[in-house]
Amino acid sequence: MRKQPEHFRADFGKRLFIADLDGTLLNDHRQIAPVDLSALTRMRQAGIVVALATGRSNYSLAMLMKKLGYAEPVSGLPVDYIIFSTGAGIMEYPGGRILRSVSLAPKDVLAISSVLDQLGFDYMIHKPVPDTVHFLYTQHNRENPDFLRRLEIYKAFATPLLPATLAGFGGATEVLCIAQQECGHEIAARHGQIFKQFSVIKATSPLDGKSLWIEIFAPAVSKSQAAGWLAEKLAIGRERVCAVGNDYNDEDLLHWAGQSFVVANSPPALRARFQTVASNNCGGVGEAAARWLAWL
Repeated sequence: MRKQPEHFRADFGKRLFIADLDGTLLNDHRQIAPVDLSALTRMRQAGIVVALATGRSNYSLAMLMKKLGYAEPVSGLPVDYIIFSTGAGIMEYPGGRILRSVSLAPKDVLAISSVLDQLGFDYMIHKPVPDTVHFLYTQHNRENPDFLRRLEIYKAFATPLLPATLAGFGGATEVLCIAQQECGHEIAARHGQIFKQFSVIKATSPLDGKSLWIEIFAPAVSKSQAAGWLAEKLAIGRERVCAVGNDYNDEDLLHWAGQSFVVANSPPALRARFQTVASNNCGGVGEAAARWLAWL
C-alpha cells in the first residue's frame, strides 16, 4: 500500500470528489479500507464535497450500509451525496432524501420489452425510484447462471413478466439484460445500436465478476449526467471535479470529470485510457485523492 500524506491543506475552494463504490472504494471483502475512509474524512474537513457514484439501487445501497455499520439514522460515512442506479437517482447522505430521479416512460418500457423478446434476451424491468428493487423478469436462455443467481437473491421482489403484469407496470428505472462473458461485449454493442435513443450502459457483473450487465435507461441517465446535475446544483465547474472508478459503467464519468483515475484492478482497456492508482485492496481511492490535491 502506498503511503498517503498525513494532512490535506484546507484552502482548496469548492470542489467535488466522486468515487465509485464496488471494486473501487470497497475492497474485495466489501469493506472500506481505513486509508480510504481517512482520505474521504480529510477531504470533507477541507471543505471538499464528497459523493459516491454506484450502480447499486437505493435498496441494495441501504443493505450494504447496514452491513458496513452505517445504517440510518447514525452515519459515520464521510459522504455528502450518493448517485445510485448508475445515475438514475441522486440522494443526500445521510438522510436519503431523493434530489433527482429519472425513469423510462411506460411506452418505452413496452417497446424495449417487445424488442428484447423478439431477440430472445433475458431481462429484468425495475420499477422507478424509490421502488427500484421490485421488478418483472423473463428468461429465454436457461443457461444463464448469473441471471438465475440475481433472481434468487431478489426473489422476494421478483414477478414473472406476463402481458397483464407488464401492461400495468408503468414506467421503469431501467431494463437490465444479463449476458454471459463470451458474448457480453458484442451484445452490449448491438444493444447500443438497437436502443440508440436510450442510454445503454454496460458493467461487469458484481455477482460472478465475469458476466456483463447491459442496462437500458432513459436518455438522461448516466453517472456523468448525474454528476453534472449535482455539480451545477453546487456551483462547481467540471474542471474542479475528480472521479475514481474501476469499470465500464464509470467510463463516461471518468471522461467528464476534470481529473480522473482508475484503480489497478480495472480492465486493461480502462487502464490504458486513464491514470492508474493502487487497487481497491491497496488504498487506491486514498492515493487518487492525494495525487489530485497535490496538483491543486
